[in-house]
Amino acid sequence: MPGPSPHHRADRAHRADRSSPAQPSPPIGPAQPTEPVTDTQTRTVPAAPEPPPPRPGRRLAARAAGLLLLAPALAATCRALDTDAVTPVPQLLSFLPWLTLPAGLAVLLAADARRRALVFLSVLVLTATGWTSLPHTPHLVTSYGLPLARVRVLAANVRFGRATDALIATVRRERPHLVFVSECDRACGRSLATALAAELPHRTAVDADGSVGSVLLSARPLRDERVVPAAMGMPGATVEIAGRPVRLQLAHPLPPLPRQVHRWKRELGRLADTAAGRTPDRPFLMAGDFNASQDHAAFRAVLRAGRLQDAARLTHSSRTPTWPTDAPLPPYVQIDHVLVSEDFTVDHIRFLDLAGSDHRAVLTALDLRGER
Repeated sequence: MPGPSPHHRADRAHRADRSSPAQPSPPIGPAQPTEPVTDTQTRTVPAAPEPPPPRPGRRLAARAAGLLLLAPALAATCRALDTDAVTPVPQLLSFLPWLTLPAGLAVLLAADARRRALVFLSVLVLTATGWTSLPHTPHLVTSYGLPLARVRVLAANVRFGRATDALIATVRRERPHLVFVSECDRACGRSLATALAAELPHRTAVDADGSVGSVLLSARPLRDERVVPAAMGMPGATVEIAGRPVRLQLAHPLPPLPRQVHRWKRELGRLADTAAGRTPDRPFLMAGDFNASQDHAAFRAVLRAGRLQDAARLTHSSRTPTWPTDAPLPPYVQIDHVLVSEDFTVDHIRFLDLAGSDHRAVLTALDLRGER
């Protein structure tokens, strides 16, 4: 039997080549190791979606919170650093406890804006403002001597003499032994001397017009009269009570207006020098319109210099405001004080309204104690 023709053999070989897989041709040169292909090389990772832009309302809330924090942060920082710095710090410190309100509002706005860092900052400023608003006590002094005499002290600003009649009525009703009167012009001084001749016959004064005039009235004789140099009158004297000489000093420095903060500091500094120079074993009383609150470093310097205590602080009423009483809003700061040495204890204190004045008067009942 004859074999397949050459044509049939070529056709079978061609079909076999098509049905078998192709063999790769050997590489030229030495064999190279091949790297495995990973998913990261073959797949594309989608990018994270961008956060949506903040809504306009939230941006506005964040900006408002930042602005509200400026005043509380500045005042609390200067209070903590024991400095009055420069304008507007002395003015802001007069509002220190009230600055917790904008700081608290800033916390709410920051939370609404969903800004974590701003919320943290707002809470920090609110906490600092509240902490620095706590009543200040430079030191605690307790007198253990036996009580020698009860002394009633009244400090009043009569606003250019306009509240003179109200002061006369108050003196006749309350019967104080010592009265420190600020902004008592010449007419005011004459009226007090005439109307109160029986109750308070002894006086020392700076006789002047307007706010410069000041009068110190006493039921007992006064001696060793002196005046602390200042733009407004600050007379002082010595009175004998229960056989002990007591040094008296009326305080009325300039207010911390923007253009005269340096003068305000200087005059409070002179009061601090007066307190520091007092005879150590002699009782000391300083009262009047200090134009400064417990949050002002210059006022606290007076306390430290003379080792004095604020009678309001000793009776837990150091946040009772005394000024201004003639504004649309209620009074917001205590700037009228009665300061005492460790020879006195405070029985009670009252804050009285005077018709015609923009200050409340401070009436304090003190016990003078003997040597320990």
